Amino acid sequence: LQCRYFGDPAVTIGDARFLRALRAILEIRCDRVARGAAGGDDAPMDLDPWKRIAARGAAIGAALRARGERVAVVESSAGGLISAALLAAPGASAWFLGGATVYTAAARRAFLPPGELPDGVRSATEPCAAWLAASARARLGADWGLAETGAAGPAGNRYGDPPGHSCLAVCGAVERSTVVETGAADRAGNMFAFAEAALALFQEALDGAARPAAADTAASSAVQS
Repeated sequence: LQCRYFGDPAVTIGDARFLRALRAILEIRCDRVARGAAGGDDAPMDLDPWKRIAARGAAIGAALRARGERVAVVESSAGGLISAALLAAPGASAWFLGGATVYTAAARRAFLPPGELPDGVRSATEPCAAWLAASARARLGADWGLAETGAAGPAGNRYGDPPGHSCLAVCGAVERSTVVETGAADRAGNMFAFAEAALALFQEALDGAARPAAADTAASSAVQS
């Protein structure tokens, strides 16, 4: 690196010229990575986790408003970040019915009657996330239910799941579920990762629910012509 950018082996790592060049190189690399992650857009992707989930929440809110639909949220290890992202945009009452951070069995029993998980289902699994999403949707009479259950860290949960493990589910016109494994013990980082993954899954479900209607419209137009 020294020879390539300076052609002078006397320039050391502590040299101010070297440090300035290294910083410039890293900034270029980060900008390229950001553009690539954003699909090649010339504008760099915002790497701040809150701004990322808030932007995703705003996009989901706009889609729900356009459809005249609303969502209810239940989360545990995400700590309320999913709801916060959906509420960050003005006018959120048009698409957000309510949510709960169900972090204990006591909270689950209080907020989600009948409150007990189905037989054979435990927390931090896809069946549990699906049950939570369906319960939230039914409890608030929402069009959609969105749920998250996992282990933020720094340690795993009592079931043996590692930190960074989370299960997500969407219940509505279409149903989706997935498992997230970050492989990290960073509690706050995992919370944001869980929230972002949950919002991405919800966006995928919304897109999936929109496609059949669009296909039917196109088929109808083709028949009429």
